Amino acid sequence: MDAFKIRKGLGRGLSSLIGDNKTNTNVKKLLITDLVRNRFQPRKNFDKENLVELSNSIKERGVIQPIIVRESRDHNNKYEIIAGERRWLAAQNAGLNELPVVIIEANDLKSLEFAIVENVQRHDLNSVEEANGYQRLIDDFGYDHEKVAKFIGKSRSHISNCLRLLTLPKEVIELIEKNNLSQGHAKVLVGLSNAFFLAKKIMDKKLSVRQAENLVRLFKSKKMPKYISKDPNLKQIESTLKDKIGLNTFIKNKKNNTGLISFEYKDLDQLNRIIDVIKSNY
Repeated sequence: MDAFKIRKGLGRGLSSLIGDNKTNTNVKKLLITDLVRNRFQPRKNFDKENLVELSNSIKERGVIQPIIVRESRDHNNKYEIIAGERRWLAAQNAGLNELPVVIIEANDLKSLEFAIVENVQRHDLNSVEEANGYQRLIDDFGYDHEKVAKFIGKSRSHISNCLRLLTLPKEVIELIEKNNLSQGHAKVLVGLSNAFFLAKKIMDKKLSVRQAENLVRLFKSKKMPKYISKDPNLKQIESTLKDKIGLNTFIKNKKNNTGLISFEYKDLDQLNRIIDVIKSNY
């Protein structure tokens, strides 16, 4: 049907998925209030400006591409949106009462597949939302990285790199979700204990991905000196100096028998005491 054309794109594509269903693709009209959002929808954030633009377009031309729905299992006499939630939201803002839909038969896996493919094809997902969608396929439906890659039509390395973003600290993930940090920048931070600190450096200095890689490489190369376990003799010396000066004393000795000695003082009087002790002995 001419009114119902869905672009082929990544992997199997939406049209291929619909073709897998022995479903009548006749377009029907449903009340907007009869539709509910897809609980498998990986997309959590919708750009407000884009929604306004789409709403204005709908006011002028209506909804050209029907929304794909299935009967809701959780809501009586309702239909769950499988593909087209952005159009549904924009149509509400435009004041429409009903929408063109195509009702299909789809299980939970098919519903999730639809939602992921539609959003990835349109590049609507940020990298965290995309990764969460892939992770849902793995956790809930037994996919592995290879199967996800084949289904989406992307390389296995892309899927693996995308999923690794979910291991980043919560603060960094939030930066990605807010589009303050790109996937390319975030990828170089995976596995670092100071990822959030470096993320802020990258944003503050507006570094390119290549510059971010160099920054991370620099921090990785800064190895802290390794100190050997403190032997009883050093502990005794610390105790003797503490008794002599009246201040906490710390000795750190490295493997090559170099190191440092430090005194803890809390005011200028204590600092002067250290200076006086040193002067009186040299």
